[in-house]
Amino acid sequence: MLNRLLAPLLVLASLGAQAQGTVYRCPGPPVLYTDALSAKEAAEKGCRTIEGTPITVLQTAKPRPGNAPAASSDSGARSGDTRVDAGQQRVRDDERRRVLQTELRQAEERLANAQKEFNNGQGERRGDERNYQKYLDRMAELKENIARYEADVQALKREIAKLPS
Repeated sequence: MLNRLLAPLLVLASLGAQAQGTVYRCPGPPVLYTDALSAKEAAEKGCRTIEGTPITVLQTAKPRPGNAPAASSDSGARSGDTRVDAGQQRVRDDERRRVLQTELRQAEERLANAQKEFNNGQGERRGDERNYQKYLDRMAELKENIARYEADVQALKREIAKLPS
């Protein structure tokens, strides 16, 4: 009985709102938002009106199989048919070895300087370190730097060892 009374009211209310561009939300496995239904059709399908501004739906083009975007040369990805000449690869390996050895020398110099300044935890106090805590903080930072520099040296040595002879 209640449904019989509510249905005409719903139809009348939706007719008044239809003039303003009513958008309906219809239930179902794919929830449907539409303004193409009449009030009667919306009531039959169990759709509800949405108040406020209309909803904008943009459809995107579906990707086609086989039209995958090609990998750019900057990404480092290569297709299976591109091969590097053995001579060119040797030049690249030699260049990489040279760069890594330069970095290794610089890392070893940083490590030696930090170890010298640290002096096994007995580094010299500076004039700006009248507060003993500042000295302790600097020594702790040097100790952390030494550990990081040692790790850098080891990593560079591992990288060089991976290169073909």
